[in-house]
Amino acid sequence: MLTRLASVLLLTGLLATAAPAAHAQTPAAKKAAAAKKAAAAKTAAAKKAAAAKAAAKSTTTKTTTTTTPAPAPLPPLTQDQASAGVKEALNKGIVKAVQFASEPDGFNLNDDIHIPTPPDLDLVKSTIGRLPGMTNLFAQLETQLNRAAEAAAPKAKDIFLSALSNMSFTDALSLVTSSETDAATQFLRKSTQSQLITAFHPDIEKAIDQVGAGRAYSTITNTYNKIPLQQPVNLSLADYTTQKAVDGLFVLLANEEAKIRKNPAARTSDILKSVFGRK
Repeated sequence: MLTRLASVLLLTGLLATAAPAAHAQTPAAKKAAAAKKAAAAKTAAAKKAAAAKAAAKSTTTKTTTTTTPAPAPLPPLTQDQASAGVKEALNKGIVKAVQFASEPDGFNLNDDIHIPTPPDLDLVKSTIGRLPGMTNLFAQLETQLNRAAEAAAPKAKDIFLSALSNMSFTDALSLVTSSETDAATQFLRKSTQSQLITAFHPDIEKAIDQVGAGRAYSTITNTYNKIPLQQPVNLSLADYTTQKAVDGLFVLLANEEAKIRKNPAARTSDILKSVFGRK
Protein backbone atom coordinates (compact mmCIF):
# COMPACT_ATOMS: atom_id res chain seq x y z
CA MET A 1 0.00 0.00 0.00
CA LEU A 2 2.77 2.43 0.88
CA THR A 3 4.56 1.49 -2.31
CA ARG A 4 1.46 2.31 -4.49
CA LEU A 5 1.02 5.62 -2.72
CA ALA A 6 4.62 6.57 -3.35
CA SER A 7 4.21 5.76 -7.05
CA VAL A 8 1.16 7.97 -7.32
CA LEU A 9 2.92 10.86 -5.66
CA LEU A 10 5.95 10.45 -7.91
CA LEU A 11 3.80 10.45 -11.07
CA THR A 12 1.93 13.55 -9.94
CA GLY A 13 5.21 15.36 -9.41
CA LEU A 14 6.46 14.47 -12.85
CA LEU A 15 3.29 15.72 -14.53
CA ALA A 16 3.47 18.98 -12.64
CA THR A 17 7.05 19.51 -13.83
CA ALA A 18 6.23 18.73 -17.49
CA ALA A 19 3.22 21.09 -17.76
CA PRO A 20 5.16 24.41 -17.67
CA ALA A 21 7.54 23.11 -20.36
CA ALA A 22 4.61 22.35 -22.63
CA HIS A 23 3.17 25.83 -22.03
CA ALA A 24 6.60 27.41 -22.76
CA GLN A 25 6.85 25.84 -26.32
CA THR A 26 3.42 26.98 -27.50
CA PRO A 27 4.33 30.68 -28.42
CA ALA A 28 7.37 29.57 -30.47
CA ALA A 29 5.30 27.10 -32.43
CA LYS A 30 2.67 29.70 -33.07
CA LYS A 31 5.29 32.19 -34.28
CA ALA A 32 6.79 29.64 -36.69
CA ALA A 33 3.38 28.73 -38.04
CA ALA A 34 2.52 32.40 -38.56
CA ALA A 35 5.79 33.04 -40.44
CA LYS A 36 5.16 30.05 -42.67
CA LYS A 37 1.64 31.21 -43.40
CA ALA A 38 2.85 34.75 -44.22
CA ALA A 39 5.50 33.40 -46.61
CA ALA A 40 2.92 31.25 -48.34
CA ALA A 41 0.58 34.23 -48.67
CA LYS A 42 3.36 36.40 -50.10
CA THR A 43 4.26 33.74 -52.67
CA ALA A 44 0.62 33.38 -53.68
CA ALA A 45 0.27 37.17 -54.06
CA ALA A 46 3.38 37.35 -56.25
CA LYS A 47 2.06 34.57 -58.48
CA LYS A 48 -1.29 36.31 -58.75
CA ALA A 49 0.36 39.65 -59.71
CA ALA A 50 2.52 37.96 -62.34
CA ALA A 51 -0.50 36.22 -63.81
CA ALA A 52 -2.44 39.51 -63.93
CA LYS A 53 0.47 41.29 -65.66
CA ALA A 54 0.79 38.54 -68.27
CA ALA A 55 -2.94 38.65 -68.92
CA ALA A 56 -2.85 42.43 -69.35
CA LYS A 57 0.06 42.22 -71.79
CA SER A 58 -1.69 39.54 -73.79
CA THR A 59 -4.83 41.66 -73.98
CA THR A 60 -2.85 44.74 -75.14
CA THR A 61 -1.06 42.77 -77.84
CA LYS A 62 -4.27 41.25 -79.02
CA THR A 63 -5.97 44.63 -79.12
CA THR A 64 -3.08 46.22 -81.04
CA THR A 65 -3.03 43.53 -83.68
CA THR A 66 -6.73 43.27 -84.15
CA THR A 67 -7.89 46.90 -84.07
CA THR A 68 -6.03 48.11 -87.22
CA PRO A 69 -8.48 47.79 -90.11
CA ALA A 70 -7.22 47.22 -93.64
CA PRO A 71 -7.61 50.29 -95.87
CA ALA A 72 -10.51 50.11 -98.23
CA PRO A 73 -9.42 49.66 -101.88
CA LEU A 74 -9.75 52.76 -104.04
CA PRO A 75 -12.08 52.58 -107.01
CA PRO A 76 -10.29 52.53 -110.39
CA LEU A 77 -9.66 55.83 -112.12
CA THR A 78 -12.09 56.83 -114.82
CA GLN A 79 -10.87 58.27 -118.11
CA ASP A 80 -12.39 61.61 -117.17
CA GLN A 81 -10.48 61.70 -113.88
CA ALA A 82 -7.23 60.67 -115.55
CA SER A 83 -7.62 63.29 -118.26
CA ALA A 84 -8.44 66.05 -115.78
CA GLY A 85 -5.55 65.08 -113.52
CA VAL A 86 -2.90 64.91 -116.24
CA LYS A 87 -4.04 68.12 -117.89
CA GLU A 88 -4.06 70.02 -114.61
CA ALA A 89 -0.62 68.68 -113.68
CA LEU A 90 0.83 69.66 -117.06
CA ASN A 91 -0.93 73.01 -117.10
CA LYS A 92 0.53 73.81 -113.71
CA GLY A 93 3.98 72.65 -114.85
CA ILE A 94 3.81 74.62 -118.11
CA VAL A 95 2.92 77.87 -116.38
CA LYS A 96 5.74 77.48 -113.85
CA ALA A 97 8.34 76.31 -116.37
CA VAL A 98 7.67 79.12 -118.87
CA GLN A 99 7.54 81.73 -116.12
CA PHE A 100 10.83 80.57 -114.63
CA ALA A 101 12.61 80.31 -118.00
CA SER A 102 11.44 83.81 -118.99
CA GLU A 103 12.84 85.54 -115.92
CA PRO A 104 16.23 87.28 -115.99
CA ASP A 105 18.86 84.56 -115.51
CA GLY A 106 16.17 81.88 -115.80
CA PHE A 107 18.52 80.05 -118.15
CA ASN A 108 21.77 81.75 -117.32
CA LEU A 109 21.95 80.90 -113.60
CA ASN A 110 20.22 77.52 -113.70
CA ASP A 111 22.76 74.71 -113.91
CA ASP A 112 20.11 72.34 -115.26
CA ILE A 113 19.36 74.38 -118.39
CA HIS A 114 22.25 76.87 -118.73
CA ILE A 115 23.36 77.14 -122.37
CA PRO A 116 27.14 76.86 -122.80
CA THR A 117 29.06 78.14 -125.79
CA PRO A 118 28.67 75.70 -128.71
CA PRO A 119 31.02 72.69 -128.62
CA ASP A 120 32.01 73.61 -132.21
CA LEU A 121 33.79 76.63 -130.72
CA ASP A 122 35.94 74.56 -128.34
CA LEU A 123 38.82 74.43 -130.83
CA VAL A 124 38.44 78.15 -131.53
CA LYS A 125 38.51 78.90 -127.79
CA SER A 126 41.61 76.78 -127.18
CA THR A 127 43.37 78.46 -130.14
CA ILE A 128 42.61 82.15 -129.57
CA GLY A 129 41.24 82.16 -126.02
CA ARG A 130 44.45 83.64 -124.59
CA LEU A 131 44.50 86.61 -126.92
CA PRO A 132 43.75 89.96 -125.24
CA GLY A 133 40.04 90.40 -124.56
CA MET A 134 39.03 86.95 -125.82
CA THR A 135 38.26 85.45 -122.39
CA ASN A 136 35.74 88.19 -121.70
CA LEU A 137 34.34 87.93 -125.21
CA PHE A 138 33.63 84.20 -124.86
CA ALA A 139 31.99 84.78 -121.45
CA GLN A 140 29.89 87.57 -122.96
CA LEU A 141 28.79 85.34 -125.84
CA GLU A 142 27.69 82.58 -123.46
CA THR A 143 25.63 84.98 -121.33
CA GLN A 144 24.01 86.48 -124.40
CA LEU A 145 22.93 83.08 -125.73
CA ASN A 146 21.11 82.48 -122.46
CA ARG A 147 19.52 85.92 -122.65
CA ALA A 148 18.20 85.07 -126.12
CA ALA A 149 16.60 81.88 -124.79
CA GLU A 150 15.00 83.77 -121.91
CA ALA A 151 13.53 86.29 -124.35
CA ALA A 152 11.96 83.58 -126.54
CA ALA A 153 10.62 81.34 -123.73
CA PRO A 154 7.16 82.98 -123.31
CA LYS A 155 6.17 81.86 -126.80
CA ALA A 156 6.17 78.23 -125.64
CA LYS A 157 3.14 78.61 -123.37
CA ASP A 158 0.45 78.77 -126.06
CA ILE A 159 2.04 75.92 -128.03
CA PHE A 160 2.12 73.71 -124.94
CA LEU A 161 -1.45 74.50 -123.94
CA SER A 162 -2.77 73.87 -127.44
CA ALA A 163 -1.20 70.40 -127.51
CA LEU A 164 -2.56 69.75 -124.03
CA SER A 165 -6.13 70.44 -125.10
CA ASN A 166 -5.85 67.80 -127.82
CA MET A 167 -4.73 64.97 -125.50
CA SER A 168 -7.00 61.91 -125.73
CA PHE A 169 -8.60 60.15 -122.75
CA THR A 170 -6.67 56.98 -123.55
CA ASP A 171 -3.35 58.81 -123.59
CA ALA A 172 -4.18 60.53 -120.30
CA LEU A 173 -5.01 57.26 -118.53
CA SER A 174 -1.78 55.70 -119.79
CA LEU A 175 0.27 58.67 -118.58
CA VAL A 176 -1.30 58.66 -115.10
CA THR A 177 -0.54 55.00 -114.52
CA SER A 178 3.01 55.20 -115.90
CA SER A 179 5.90 54.55 -113.50
CA GLU A 180 8.00 57.22 -115.25
CA THR A 181 8.12 60.54 -113.38
CA ASP A 182 8.28 62.49 -116.67
CA ALA A 183 5.88 60.41 -118.78
CA ALA A 184 3.53 63.32 -119.51
CA THR A 185 6.42 65.63 -120.33
CA GLN A 186 7.86 63.14 -122.81
CA PHE A 187 4.43 62.77 -124.42
CA LEU A 188 4.19 66.54 -124.76
CA ARG A 189 7.69 66.71 -126.19
CA LYS A 190 6.79 64.33 -129.02
CA SER A 191 3.72 66.44 -129.77
CA THR A 192 5.25 69.90 -129.64
CA GLN A 193 9.03 69.86 -130.16
CA SER A 194 8.97 70.56 -133.90
CA GLN A 195 6.40 73.34 -133.41
CA LEU A 196 8.47 74.92 -130.67
CA ILE A 197 11.63 74.90 -132.78
CA THR A 198 9.79 76.48 -135.70
CA ALA A 199 8.22 79.14 -133.47
CA PHE A 200 11.36 79.83 -131.45
CA HIS A 201 13.87 80.13 -134.26
CA PRO A 202 12.90 83.61 -135.55
CA ASP A 203 12.66 84.99 -132.01
CA ILE A 204 16.00 83.46 -131.01
CA GLU A 205 17.66 84.81 -134.15
CA LYS A 206 16.27 88.27 -133.47
CA ALA A 207 17.26 88.11 -129.80
CA ILE A 208 20.81 87.02 -130.64
CA ASP A 209 21.27 90.23 -132.63
CA GLN A 210 19.54 92.40 -130.04
CA VAL A 211 21.61 91.19 -127.07
CA GLY A 212 24.88 91.45 -128.98
CA ALA A 213 25.68 87.76 -129.29
CA GLY A 214 25.93 88.06 -133.07
CA ARG A 215 28.62 90.74 -132.82
CA ALA A 216 30.57 88.78 -130.24
CA TYR A 217 30.42 85.66 -132.37
CA SER A 218 31.55 87.55 -135.49
CA THR A 219 34.55 89.01 -133.65
CA ILE A 220 35.55 85.56 -132.37
CA THR A 221 35.18 83.75 -135.69
CA ASN A 222 36.80 86.51 -137.76
CA THR A 223 39.84 86.43 -135.47
CA TYR A 224 40.10 82.67 -135.71
CA ASN A 225 39.52 82.47 -139.47
CA LYS A 226 42.48 84.78 -140.11
CA ILE A 227 44.86 82.15 -138.75
CA PRO A 228 46.56 80.36 -141.68
CA LEU A 229 45.69 76.72 -142.38
CA GLN A 230 42.69 76.72 -140.01
CA GLN A 231 39.34 75.33 -141.11
CA PRO A 232 36.93 78.31 -141.18
CA VAL A 233 34.16 78.25 -138.57
CA ASN A 234 30.63 78.43 -139.89
CA LEU A 235 28.09 77.84 -137.14
CA SER A 236 24.46 78.88 -136.86
CA LEU A 237 24.04 80.35 -133.39
CA ALA A 238 20.28 80.53 -133.90
CA ASP A 239 19.96 76.80 -134.64
CA TYR A 240 22.11 75.85 -131.67
CA THR A 241 20.44 78.22 -129.20
CA THR A 242 16.92 77.33 -130.34
CA GLN A 243 17.46 73.62 -129.71
CA LYS A 244 19.04 74.30 -126.30
CA ALA A 245 16.20 76.62 -125.32
CA VAL A 246 13.58 74.00 -126.22
CA ASP A 247 15.51 71.31 -124.34
CA GLY A 248 15.67 73.55 -121.28
CA LEU A 249 11.92 74.10 -121.21
CA PHE A 250 11.28 70.36 -121.21
CA VAL A 251 13.77 69.90 -118.37
CA LEU A 252 11.85 72.44 -116.28
CA LEU A 253 8.52 70.87 -117.17
CA ALA A 254 9.78 67.39 -116.24
CA ASN A 255 10.92 68.72 -112.87
CA GLU A 256 7.47 70.14 -112.15
CA GLU A 257 5.76 66.89 -113.17
CA ALA A 258 8.06 64.86 -110.91
CA LYS A 259 7.18 67.08 -107.94
CA ILE A 260 3.47 66.40 -108.39
CA ARG A 261 4.02 62.66 -108.76
CA LYS A 262 6.39 62.34 -105.79
CA ASN A 263 5.53 65.12 -103.34
CA PRO A 264 2.02 65.25 -101.81
CA ALA A 265 2.56 68.92 -100.90
CA ALA A 266 2.76 69.77 -104.63
CA ARG A 267 -0.76 68.40 -105.23
CA THR A 268 -2.62 71.60 -104.59
CA SER A 269 -6.08 70.59 -105.82
CA ASP A 270 -8.55 67.80 -105.13
CA ILE A 271 -8.16 66.28 -108.59
CA LEU A 272 -4.35 66.16 -108.27
CA LYS A 273 -4.65 64.51 -104.85
CA SER A 274 -7.18 62.01 -106.15
CA VAL A 275 -5.27 61.08 -109.30
CA PHE A 276 -1.65 61.15 -108.14
CA GLY A 277 -2.16 60.21 -104.48
CA ARG A 278 -2.84 56.55 -105.23
CA LYS A 279 0.72 55.20 -105.40
